[in-house]
Amino acid sequence: MDKVRIAIAGIGNCASSLIQGIEYYRHGDKKEAIGSLHWDIGGYRPGDIEVVAAFDIDKRKVGKDISEAIFQLPNCTKTIYRDVPQKGVVVRMGQVLDGFADHMKNYDEKYTFLLSEEKEASKEEIVKTLRESGADMLLNYLPVGSEKAVKFYAECALEAGVGFLNNMPVFIASDPEWGRRFEEKNIPIIGDDVKSQLGATIVHRVLTNLFKSRGVKLERTYQLNTGGNTDFLNMLDRKRLVSKKESKTESVQSQLGEERLDDEDIHIGPSDWVAWQKDNKICFIRMEGKLFGDIPMNLELRLSVEDSPNSGGVVIDAIRCCKLALDRGKGGILYSPSAYFMKHPPRQFTDAEAYKMTEEFIAGIRDA
Repeated sequence: MDKVRIAIAGIGNCASSLIQGIEYYRHGDKKEAIGSLHWDIGGYRPGDIEVVAAFDIDKRKVGKDISEAIFQLPNCTKTIYRDVPQKGVVVRMGQVLDGFADHMKNYDEKYTFLLSEEKEASKEEIVKTLRESGADMLLNYLPVGSEKAVKFYAECALEAGVGFLNNMPVFIASDPEWGRRFEEKNIPIIGDDVKSQLGATIVHRVLTNLFKSRGVKLERTYQLNTGGNTDFLNMLDRKRLVSKKESKTESVQSQLGEERLDDEDIHIGPSDWVAWQKDNKICFIRMEGKLFGDIPMNLELRLSVEDSPNSGGVVIDAIRCCKLALDRGKGGILYSPSAYFMKHPPRQFTDAEAYKMTEEFIAGIRDA
């Protein structure tokens, strides 16, 4: 079986967890595969994934082998697998564009980005790297709010003819114009904004669905999140939060069908950066509703997870689904994997429906 060759834009905590996780499962077996959603997808196992190209803008990462770059500051996630071998893949300088928020210059360098002094790569150079590396797909792990930068890398993927996994909340797969462009070039895309394995959004969605299926009228709800990684520091600039809040809010609203909440009755989004939390994310959910006889009830929940590993297993599956599409000659939007793996897919379904659709896609019963 061929390897699954990936390129990554943004070597932050999520990329670090993904790469460490690949090594962790490569050296394990099926019986030890705790946390793996699917051990085998179309003959591809987690350890069959290899990084062949990487881009970043931080001087502590640019120029280093990917195996070293993933452990550099400001990355702060817990270690899954320390002994990642040298890969012979050097992190190249990418393009900055709007990938670096100005307010982050005001914080200690151990928390923020330090821009590399290397010349930014041109679109032509990045496309050439993608082609020459033999990458099957490009993964987007850029900071929230990097609208121009994400679209730049999506353009690079289109020109290089490689698949695109949009793990961040800039709307590419769910934008009709972008979706059309990937359809026309027959290039697979999965997006937008990855769900965690068991994170705030998936828990909130499931509970919302539970309220609905049990006849409880949801009247108002909030989801507040704090964390101490660069993602939360970056999001202190509220202007960068527009698409993130839309993605997370719509993910929950979509489960209510015709009974969507008014804007003032639902609040979902990052709340603050707490440095000592590092990559730990703490989520507070409150849901208020009415039971039989119009009797009020409320639910409060506190969830604590290591943020970046929480999406690793989901992305490993998304990567292999994208590879299946490539093997089958199927391009364009992969609706089933997008609905199951992403918060803001082109088409929303319940998680149970999306899971069934994705299983059918993996089995070859469903085209996309």
